[in-house]
Amino acid sequence: MASLWSYLRLGGAAEQKFDTVGGMSSYATELTRRRPTAPLTAPGADTGTLRIDLSWRMRSSTDLGGGGRRFEWRHPLEIFKPAEILGHSQGVATIDFDLAVMYELKDGSKGVVQSVGGLLGDFNDPPYVKLSGDDRFGTASGEQIYVNLDHKDEFKRLLVFVYIYDGSEAFARADVVVTLVAADGKNIEVGLTDAVPQAKACAVALIEHHKGQLVARREVKYVLGFQSEIDRLYGWGMSWGRGTKPSRT
Repeated sequence: MASLWSYLRLGGAAEQKFDTVGGMSSYATELTRRRPTAPLTAPGADTGTLRIDLSWRMRSSTDLGGGGRRFEWRHPLEIFKPAEILGHSQGVATIDFDLAVMYELKDGSKGVVQSVGGLLGDFNDPPYVKLSGDDRFGTASGEQIYVNLDHKDEFKRLLVFVYIYDGSEAFARADVVVTLVAADGKNIEVGLTDAVPQAKACAVALIEHHKGQLVARREVKYVLGFQSEIDRLYGWGMSWGRGTKPSRT
């Protein structure tokens, strides 16, 4: 399947490609500045689950110097490593990106689903958004958020964002991708490009209703602060305090 990993590794424009799995076609679409929106639902495909994945690949020192393709030329077998493994081999796997969603429901209730503070949400009850896992290694199967589309009409807006819990200034050192997997198997990818070195959080995508569909719009707006600054940028109007992640067992 075409993905932003191929775009970021090979240094060219990504194409939209199709794979066939079990007789069904799936494909990846990248949201860009020129094509910033994509529908998440469609007539007959507007229920079920929207899955949001977070993955990243830490760049090598050669990549940071603009020589990623030269690195692959000298070490051709590296291109066959999964991106997250390549990142881990560089000794920077302690970087901890986190996935989160701010929500506003049509009844006026607002909140956030995130690891910090143990605000993991609920899939079957409000806010109908649930965080599963807290992956500190960037694997696509680790940290995910699930949105219950059976209750799509109760959403006013959802804001997907990524933050760095430990305060590391790492956005500029990583290729970060958020993937929205719609109920019909469609993959919509947003790459966190043009990072601000001191940024600690990035608003990735805003999901709202438009002409009877839920539509995702690319944002990719970095802030130097944390969740409260994302809140102010989008006028959520919530009160924020310091929080901690649940301990791991």
